[in-house]
This record gives sequence, structure tokens and C-alpha cells, in this order.
Amino acid sequence: MSHSSEERYDPLSGDSPQSADRARDVARGFLSVLAPAGGDEADAVLLVVTELISNAVRHAGGVTGFGLRAGPGTVTVTVRDASRRPPRPQLTDPSEPGGFGWLLVQHLAVDVQVSVGTAGKAVSAVLPLSY
Repeated sequence: MSHSSEERYDPLSGDSPQSADRARDVARGFLSVLAPAGGDEADAVLLVVTELISNAVRHAGGVTGFGLRAGPGTVTVTVRDASRRPPRPQLTDPSEPGGFGWLLVQHLAVDVQVSVGTAGKAVSAVLPLSY
């Protein structure tokens, strides 16, 4: 997804993970308590964290908030950014890398919600996690 050149973003600061590496580290710590054995479900959570953070950085001016919440048999990943434009699939050449993150998030999650507000949007993905 690209954003309009008219959209402006303030510099990032504070404690929210502003890179996929930092967000994955936070998520690994969270998952080490919930699902210490790891497994495919935990790997899927890490992949969704990576994609949502990367998309916010690449297409939406950066991360303004990040959260993980455990539910009964689920984990919800929420990433906030400063853009009000909802994510959309990219039309990409299959022989070129990238452009599949949003579709991957939708495939791995059992539910995906996008909430747009005056200060930007929040993307939440609910993933199964047995613990």
C-alpha cells in the first residue's frame, strides 16, 4: 500500500516497537510465557507481528502503538500507525519479492479488524494459540 504525499507524520519516539525486530523480541517474550514450547501457532504470531509492523513502517509513516493480548486459545496482535488509509492487497509480480504481507496476515488470522480514527488506524489480528 502506498500513501499520499499529502499525508504527514511526526517523528517516532517513546516505547512502542518501531521496527519488526524490536516487536518480534517483545512478542517472543510474551509467547515464552503463554506457549513455552513454541510451535507453528507461535511462529504464525511472530510472522503476523513482523508483517503488521513492517507494513506500518513501510506504508503508513511508522508505528504509533503496539499490543499483544491473550484470550481463550487466542492471541490478538494490534499495531497502530498514523495513516488513516486502510491496508489493501498489493498488485505485485509473483517473481518479485514482497507485496504479500497483508494477504498473509488475513490467511493466518481467524479475524482481522481495521479501526480508523482521527489520529490514524489500528489493525488487529486474532490468531489461534493453544496454551
